[in-house]
Amino acid sequence: MTMLDDRMTAAAWPTAYPQGYAVVDVETTGLARDDRIVSAAVYRLDAQGDVEDYWYTLVNPERDPGPVWIHGLTSDVLEGAPLFSDIAAEFSQWLDGRVLVAHNAMFDWSMIAREYARAERTAPVRQRLCTIALAKELALPLPNLKLESLAAHFGVVQQRAHHALDDARVLAEAFRPSLHAAAERGVRLPLLECRPLTEWSPAPPVPRIGHQATGPYRQNSWRPSRKRPACPYPNPGRYEADKPLKQGMRVAFSGDTSVDRELLEDRAVEAGLHVASSVSRLTSLLVTNDPDATTSKTVKAKSFGTPIVDEAAFTHLLRDVAPAGESADE
Repeated sequence: MTMLDDRMTAAAWPTAYPQGYAVVDVETTGLARDDRIVSAAVYRLDAQGDVEDYWYTLVNPERDPGPVWIHGLTSDVLEGAPLFSDIAAEFSQWLDGRVLVAHNAMFDWSMIAREYARAERTAPVRQRLCTIALAKELALPLPNLKLESLAAHFGVVQQRAHHALDDARVLAEAFRPSLHAAAERGVRLPLLECRPLTEWSPAPPVPRIGHQATGPYRQNSWRPSRKRPACPYPNPGRYEADKPLKQGMRVAFSGDTSVDRELLEDRAVEAGLHVASSVSRLTSLLVTNDPDATTSKTVKAKSFGTPIVDEAAFTHLLRDVAPAGESADE
């Protein structure tokens, strides 16, 4: 694939394209509605995708930090960090007037919009662009849709995966050639409207920073099971390592999880997965933080050869679920 000449003038750039971008990455306490941002980074780019400047901040989530083994931010590190309400105005200055760009932009935008609603503010974002969607529009020959694969395709070196500032840098560097390829080929950018939240109903209180449960996982409180609507997608089969999840896959959970089990299951359903209450030969994946436990689900999964991943790996996979009917290799 040829790229546009770097000497292309602004006057020659497609007039239908935005005049500026805010490449964003946020690290969070989890994936659910009530999870919080623990760090945020923005790289501001001009119309041609060139970096103008960048910004990074830690954020005190006012609760336990969630998957520390992913983002590396402990309670001690975050205790002295500003609250989101303290940095909301400055964050707005970095976003204002620009298209929000992120890898799985729906996730980053949802977390940002909720934080602004909690702070009784409105995020100054009107459009977003998902680099996963752009990679599909460009038919890039990627082995999967992970950020690391997009980076490798364009020769961008990751230094600290899951650190918001480095992830934003990597994405900014990979977005620029993607943007140039789209302009060269006349590809319409997959822009989507952002509708800010204007109201927020807080959930019941959760432990604050400095009062996190001992041990790596919090004990889940018991709830009666909820009847969920049937998954609308056919089961595409078992999960394969190093490939994305695919809508319709049957996922079962076993044991304690750091994110409330019901909220984790909600996110799986929202992504188009079938949450199963038991393990059978049709189960695509079992999620457990204790694969050596002798629970009925883990025993059955091992006897059936069902793939097993931990919660951290699963929450990462939830960011890149492939649409039904699409090859997991795409």
